Amino acid sequence: MNDAEQPELSPPEDSPADSESERSGYSRRSVFGVAGIAAGAAAVAGAGGFAVGRATAPTTTTASYEFLGDHQSGIVTSQQDRMHFAAFDVTTGSRDELIALLRRWSQAAATLMAGSELGDGVAGGSYAAPPDDTGEALDLPASKLTITFGFGPTLFEKDGVDRFGLASMRPEQLIDLPKFAGDTLDPTFVGGDICIQACADDPTVAVHAIRNLSRIAFGAAAIKWSQLGFGRTSSTTSDQVTPRNFMGFKDGTHNMRAEESDLVNKWLWSQSEDGQAWMAGGSYLVARRIRILAEIWDRTSLGEQEALVGRTKGSGAPLSGGQEFTDPDFEREGNDGKPLIAADSHVAIAHPDHNDGAAMLRRGYNFTDGADDLGRLDAGLFFLAYVRDPRTQFVPIQEKMARDDLMTVEYLRTTGSALFAVPPGIPLGSTLGGTDGAYVGQSLFA
Repeated sequence: MNDAEQPELSPPEDSPADSESERSGYSRRSVFGVAGIAAGAAAVAGAGGFAVGRATAPTTTTASYEFLGDHQSGIVTSQQDRMHFAAFDVTTGSRDELIALLRRWSQAAATLMAGSELGDGVAGGSYAAPPDDTGEALDLPASKLTITFGFGPTLFEKDGVDRFGLASMRPEQLIDLPKFAGDTLDPTFVGGDICIQACADDPTVAVHAIRNLSRIAFGAAAIKWSQLGFGRTSSTTSDQVTPRNFMGFKDGTHNMRAEESDLVNKWLWSQSEDGQAWMAGGSYLVARRIRILAEIWDRTSLGEQEALVGRTKGSGAPLSGGQEFTDPDFEREGNDGKPLIAADSHVAIAHPDHNDGAAMLRRGYNFTDGADDLGRLDAGLFFLAYVRDPRTQFVPIQEKMARDDLMTVEYLRTTGSALFAVPPGIPLGSTLGGTDGAYVGQSLFA
């Protein structure tokens, strides 16, 4: 993994980097213009892979990630606290216009991730035209923003039509996800031609990214659906503590970590021999909007909750004993002669030992969208997982969970579902912008 994938954290407040930023007056206002973003981003990233934000900003949010790299950011990157996810429908029928959009998006993503305004910014352009940047993040640092792009099955072929000459390039792994038992899918939250995942430690920064990328897409693509997320439900690096989901349990204790290079290479990154060489270095993103039946769950006894999950609610330790990261012992029995971890518990059904070792890199978030028309809380988990092959990693596990996992069957309802091919990153040193600049997904169109 290169520096772009695992950048360092922000320096302490009294570091030389902060002093330099204060002297140079760094802000979103004027660090970068639209042209020459590749060189500017590399200069700000520096050897440590981060940029320092405004001297007055909290040091926990001043880091920025490099847009360029072998892999897209926002996958193995240390997971941020906030997310705005959007699925787009491509509205143009022109291949050239689609490529032009991807060029504009790539250039804008690099600018936004560096913590800069787009174009002439909020107030630098003509009074007779709209500003190039919407401005709500003007006084905020980069906040560790990452922007990740993916391509849905319908970008390659829709209703039997090869829209952009890409049908032969569709990977076999990019399947149409089946409707699993218990799914109550809302068509509003299903599919999409292109997805953009924006993650940051500040919600305004994440929303600002999607808002401006959507604005750039006018006439070529439009948002089909989107989801806001807060409170990460996964840890993607070993230095992060395990968070909790809306059910109150620690989530993703045995999630794949970026430092586990053997697992990452085996289960995460696509390889040339997987079938489509243009996806080498990319991955596949499963997105599922899972509503928790909170009112029912909240009236369930602690003992039953723990039995359904297979872990203690307090420490997160498996019911077979030990601490949070102790391996579950599925053979250990209680005084009644029954396994301490039930065979139909979530831990037992989803554990890699019961799924041919299959692992996923989860990057999920809690969400709440108010209440439904019956006054029930519309909240739950926006499940995001990156895999090398959804056919052998995600689908079999989900089929088992939908059938045998009592927690899933009784307390969860999936209302949205999508799968996207996430292409590799843009190589370091590439030039972005203009009519011939590099762009995300370029290997697909080559």
